[in-house]
Amino acid sequence: MSKLSIVMPVLDEGEGIAATLDALADLRALGTEVIVVDGGSRDATIQRARPRADRVILAPRGRALQMNAGAEKASGNVLLFLHADTRLPADADHVLLSELERSGRVWGRFDVKIEGRSPLLIVVAWLMNIRSRLTGIATGDQAIFVRRAAFQAAGGFPAIPLMEDIALCKRLKRVSPPLCLGDCVTTSGRRWEKNGVFNTMVLMWRLRLAYFCGADPKKLAQQYGYE
Repeated sequence: MSKLSIVMPVLDEGEGIAATLDALADLRALGTEVIVVDGGSRDATIQRARPRADRVILAPRGRALQMNAGAEKASGNVLLFLHADTRLPADADHVLLSELERSGRVWGRFDVKIEGRSPLLIVVAWLMNIRSRLTGIATGDQAIFVRRAAFQAAGGFPAIPLMEDIALCKRLKRVSPPLCLGDCVTTSGRRWEKNGVFNTMVLMWRLRLAYFCGADPKKLAQQYGYE
């Protein structure tokens, strides 16, 4: 039988990490493994995560590096990479494991809803879901899941500071199309609303286009606002 491991990269998520992990308690009770990978938090993230996760490990800062470190320690043969500000739908484990088995595919993602005040976020989520179905490319906000063997064969996430999710999807597409689940994860709209939803949407389109045209991910990460 397949076993699911959830890998969650975190950095300074002390304010919300308890609620995020408490939402996974039912899945843990049913056998899903939850691994939190901290990239050097300076707040109470680690202390609040430890009693709520199966493992809390440290890794060099960087979402790709942290997720690879978590995948290496995971015991499940299916991996799900979950952002700290994203909540899974009910029965997420049963849905993705059964649909992977039924479809014969090796990876996939959920549809996404974005939580926030702006009505534009509904449009953003709709566009993300449609684009993903048309291109076979998912974003980290959509909770990418993958069979462990396929993840390892693809070399894991490339060690780049931005677009690591897109790069992995391009590798996995060579093995199988993604399983696009209509069940929705719910993610926070905080980064969209911080600098304006429309401005952030245009920025992401521009950065994604630049990446597909061969731009250096390090420079793109700086434009996105990563240190």
